[in-house]
Amino acid sequence: MEKLKVKQIMTATKASAKKSTKISQRGDLAPDRIAAILKALDEAYPNAVCALHHRSPWELLVATILSAQCTDVRVNMVTPELFRRFPTPEAMTKATQPELEDLIRTTGFFRNKSKSIIGAAKAITGQFGGKVPRTLAELITVPGAARKTANVVLGVAYGLAEGVVVDTHVFRIAHRLGLAKSDTAPGVELELMKVIPPLRWIDFSHQIIHHGRQVCVARKPKCDQCNLEPLCHSKDKTWWS
Repeated sequence: MEKLKVKQIMTATKASAKKSTKISQRGDLAPDRIAAILKALDEAYPNAVCALHHRSPWELLVATILSAQCTDVRVNMVTPELFRRFPTPEAMTKATQPELEDLIRTTGFFRNKSKSIIGAAKAITGQFGGKVPRTLAELITVPGAARKTANVVLGVAYGLAEGVVVDTHVFRIAHRLGLAKSDTAPGVELELMKVIPPLRWIDFSHQIIHHGRQVCVARKPKCDQCNLEPLCHSKDKTWWS
């Protein structure tokens, strides 16, 4: 009799837990939860900005191209001399690939990056009058400026929110917070654009990127330091309250 009662209690507990999980999953995209996440990000990162040093849309475009598979710190070490030598798109069109490769070698994938940067300089000079385009449709035609890069440039340089920047940090944290399920960056961006208010797209990306670097790291996230922890249901949390 006692064993039967214990079994019934365990069954009821499992059923309750399963039901709770389903409710939690359904509520991940609830407006009040989204608002709570945005509020927590504002509290933790009220002044989050792009970490890439730049003085113009052109410099930001080049720095963003260089940041692929490279830290912003490393990029910021390379760009001062690069921009001293080639400060404008027109000047960059005169660079040879070997000399450009030497300047950016430490950022990794320097051959492909140098081709993209020279190609971008030629496109911007020849097709856009030396000015970095201000629309997503135009900017993604520039070599090296895929959607993520274009969103960075438009948001940071021009204050235009045509999408959400989805880098590795945003991709990871969007999944951990249950804001997206897609296994591709474009898919995650579309999901985020549906639940994050457009006026928050630019700041949201900056804040999540900072959060991913400082707290919600890829391995062993620092959940004990995270003010989003009460809102997080991720299976790889390092501790549970």
